[in-house]
Amino acid sequence: MTDVLRRGRASLALSFFAQGVAFALLVTRIPAIQDRYGVSDALLPAFLAAVPVLAGVGSVTTERLVKRIPPSRVLRWSQPVVLLALLGVGAGERMVELGVALAAFGLAVGALDASMNMLGVSLQRSYGRSIMLSFHAAYSLGGIVGASLAWVGAHWDLALFVSYLPVVVVLVPAALVGSRWYVDGGAGHSDAAAEGSAESGPVVFKVLLPLCLVMTFAYIGDSTVSNWSAKYLQDVLGSSEQLATVPYNVYMVTTLLGRAIGDFGVRRFGAVAVVRGGALVAAGGFAVVAGASGAWFGMLGFTLIGVGLCALVPQTFAAAGRLFPGASDMAVARLNVFNYVGFLIGSPLVGALGDAWNYRGAMLVPMVLVLVTLVYARSFAAQPDRYGDGHERPRTADVGRGSNGL
Repeated sequence: MTDVLRRGRASLALSFFAQGVAFALLVTRIPAIQDRYGVSDALLPAFLAAVPVLAGVGSVTTERLVKRIPPSRVLRWSQPVVLLALLGVGAGERMVELGVALAAFGLAVGALDASMNMLGVSLQRSYGRSIMLSFHAAYSLGGIVGASLAWVGAHWDLALFVSYLPVVVVLVPAALVGSRWYVDGGAGHSDAAAEGSAESGPVVFKVLLPLCLVMTFAYIGDSTVSNWSAKYLQDVLGSSEQLATVPYNVYMVTTLLGRAIGDFGVRRFGAVAVVRGGALVAAGGFAVVAGASGAWFGMLGFTLIGVGLCALVPQTFAAAGRLFPGASDMAVARLNVFNYVGFLIGSPLVGALGDAWNYRGAMLVPMVLVLVTLVYARSFAAQPDRYGDGHERPRTADVGRGSNGL
């Protein structure tokens, strides 16, 4: 293990942390943003939906950019844009200014998410063991810090600009300094891009599709907790307003803890076993939520969901790297789009079912979707026949079995 790799891992973890802080500061202050700009309840969903849609555009654009420039350069410049766009959200006064700031935020977030995970996959390959969950643990920690800072801002009734400015002043220079130590893939970038170009036909998407579905289902589950846990506890299970804020915080903490130790589980039991176990635990959590007789049982269910879902997204990115070792940047960028697909589908789906049927029944839908992950669990192992011609190709060793390869 070289100092270059260690510094690269630390600097990338800082990038994940900063992204977690920025995203949490945006989504947890949506009511304050709505009040500042006078956005109506009818118009608010359009603004919120624009961010993941533009993030998908940013991710697709990054797929093209990394054919010419390394992912580290995309990440180096997209992260400051995200942070400055966040500051722009807090600084504007007119609705058009909010639209411009959110558009910049969305496009840059797509590039940032894609390039961060590209570097994470390539670093894991260089390490020869599972480290992907540790990066997403840093993101979860950033989310907790960002949500806590947002609470402070709301508690003291600070203006958005005042609340965001110290964070941006600290994180922009830190991200730029840390970017000096980013580590791109060990293989020649042009070679990887050339191989990715040659493999970009329908067969590649067919092989990648199971992972795309798992990513979508995981984010449907995540957005269900993010958007509906408080309402569910208060309106369905009869909790107090104060207690209704607890499940999401517990969910974030359990996600952090699960990701912090998850790499050890992958090394010991393999990625397939971890994904299967996580899907079963998450589905069990949704079942507990749907059948809960009171608020504390509901919180137990949301806690189990955090434990179960925490490993799915990092392992999905890692699996894409194993499937396409010569074109992992392309695979990660395409897979990352389904992050936003799940985010867009999840909250409206549960809300529509809850209004048309009931919210207990609505919680069974993400449960079933998470269980479908079991069907695709083998996609998280190395695939000997990804070309579909019946001939076994040299395979990358399963990182979960202690090999030196990814």
